[in-house]
Amino acid sequence: MSTSHFRLFAAKRPLRFTAAATAAFLASVSLAQANPHILVDVQTGRVLEHEEAFRKWYPASLTKLMTVYTIFDAIRAGQISLDTPIVISKRAAAQPAAKMYFKPGQKLTLDSALKILMVKSANDIAVAVAEAVGGTQEGFVTRMNGEALKLGMTDSHFVNPNGLPGKGQYTTARDLAVLTVALRRDFPQYAGYFALEGFTTGQQNVPNLNMLIGRFAGADGMKTGFICASGFNQIGSATRNGRTLVSVVLGTDSLAARADATANLLQKGFTTQFPGSDTLGSLKPYGPGQDQVTDITADICSAKGAKIRSETRDEVGRMKVHSPYILEMDHDPQFVFAGLIPGQDPQPSQQPEKVATGDTAGGIANVPVPMPRPTSF
Repeated sequence: MSTSHFRLFAAKRPLRFTAAATAAFLASVSLAQANPHILVDVQTGRVLEHEEAFRKWYPASLTKLMTVYTIFDAIRAGQISLDTPIVISKRAAAQPAAKMYFKPGQKLTLDSALKILMVKSANDIAVAVAEAVGGTQEGFVTRMNGEALKLGMTDSHFVNPNGLPGKGQYTTARDLAVLTVALRRDFPQYAGYFALEGFTTGQQNVPNLNMLIGRFAGADGMKTGFICASGFNQIGSATRNGRTLVSVVLGTDSLAARADATANLLQKGFTTQFPGSDTLGSLKPYGPGQDQVTDITADICSAKGAKIRSETRDEVGRMKVHSPYILEMDHDPQFVFAGLIPGQDPQPSQQPEKVATGDTAGGIANVPVPMPRPTSF
C-alpha cells in the first residue's frame, strides 16, 4: 500500500467534516446498504442486521481467513507450530502481487508468515504456508473446504489459499460471518494476529491494510480483500465493554468506501437496539444471487470505477474517508517483526504492485518507528 494511503492520519488531529463530506458520507451509507452485508454479535451468534447475506460472492483475500483457520486447526492438532520454518517454493514465489518477493528456498517462521498474511495479504506467503501444512496447495485447499463444511459454511467453496481469481471460488456474507465468529471463539489465543498495526522486515515497514485498526474505537480485526470481480470487501471486528461484533461488507467501490461502510455498521451495532432473534444458525437462505456468483468487474475495473476511486483521494493523494467514526491515529504505528529467518540472503527490493490481483494499492510505507520486537499473543 502506498504511503499516501496513510497520510490522512499523520497529523494526529480529529478529522473535519464539511457539508460536501457529509453528503458523500450519506451517499456511501446508501451504497453500502445496496451491497451484501451482515452484522453479528460474537458472544451470542445473534444476527443484528443483514442484507443479501446469501448472495454468492468472490471472497478475494478474505479467503485468507479460511487459510488461517485451517492453519490454527493444524497447530491445535500438533501438526505444525508457530516456530516451524516455512520454505518459499518456486510456485509460491511465482504468485502475483500482493506479495513479499521472497526467493525460492528462503525461510521464515509460521509466526512471521501469519503476521504477513493478516497485515499485507501476501499471496506468495499464503501458498507457502498451504504447502507446509497440506503438503501441496491442492491438499491444503481440500482441507480448507473440509473445515468450511464442518463450520457450516454451506455456500462456500475454495480453489486456492489466497483468494486470487479462480473458477469455482465463492462464498457469502453469511458464511464469512460464520468463519469469523469461529475464529474468535475457537482460537482466542491468536486474536492478536488480526489487530496488528503493521510489521517490519527490518528493512521495510508495512502498515495494515485495515484502516480501522488504531482508528476506530475497539477495532481488533479482521481482513480486507479485493479483486475486480468482487470489488472492495472488508470483514471488521471490534470489542467494547467485553462485547465483540463482527461485520462483513462486500462489493464496495473503493478502499475508503469499504472502511466507511465497516465503521458505520459496527458503530450502529454498538449503539442501536435491534429487533428479531435470528442467529447465524437459524437464518434461512433468502434473496437473489444464490445460483451463480455475482461478478461486478464492469463496475469496478473500468473507467467508471477508476473515476469513483479517484474521487476518494484529495488533491495531494490522501485517502478521504467520510465516516465520523474513523479517527486519525493518535500514535505512530507499532510495527512488529515479521521477516526471513536470520542468516539468509537479504530479501529483494519491493517491487511495484497494482490493484488487480489481490488486496493492495501500491508499495510499502516507510515510517520511522522504534526497533521491532517480537509479538506475544
